[in-house]
Amino acid sequence: MSTPVTSGLHGLGEPSRWVRHWAHLVAPGGAVLDVASGAGRHARFFASLGHPVTAIDRDAAALDLLRDAPLVTPLMADLEGAPWPLPGDATFAAVVVTNYLHRPLFPQLLRALAPGGVLVYETFAQGNESVGKPSNPAFLLTPGELLDRVRGELRVVAFQDGFLARPRPAYIQRICAVREAAPVNDRARATSPPCYELAG
Repeated sequence: MSTPVTSGLHGLGEPSRWVRHWAHLVAPGGAVLDVASGAGRHARFFASLGHPVTAIDRDAAALDLLRDAPLVTPLMADLEGAPWPLPGDATFAAVVVTNYLHRPLFPQLLRALAPGGVLVYETFAQGNESVGKPSNPAFLLTPGELLDRVRGELRVVAFQDGFLARPRPAYIQRICAVREAAPVNDRARATSPPCYELAG
């Protein structure tokens, strides 16, 4: 029996619960950037809500599954070994990243957020090496790292850092943060504690 062409592709299945939970913060009809989209579970989700989506990945086979998806523009690019593939002034109402970590991209991801734009980020954290893959520290967030990455730039709406039993045992870190429409000049406001939640 031949192996299905989708075997081994990432980005299949249901959208992340974290992404679904915060999708309502994205401006109606606002453009969404799905980074390391794979086969596009989140690109399709946001498109179903009426958002035009740019889905970036280096996997041509995965992006081929998005060629006919309404409102989705697949873009093949090497996010780690080549320059940022979008114009420098391109901004989005939301930037979504799940199960992917390449630390040098953080400044570009923040620059890609329009005023009022929402960053929804979820990936593996330290501790995951005790329960499975990934186990390489290069792909695991350190405690509070996502908070550090957005500090002074975005307003944190929610943050989680801990162990999840479902959909499989994993240590994760998640953040939802917003670029406020006006610059944050009040340091106390910019660094005020976000809504911390227990992972679960």
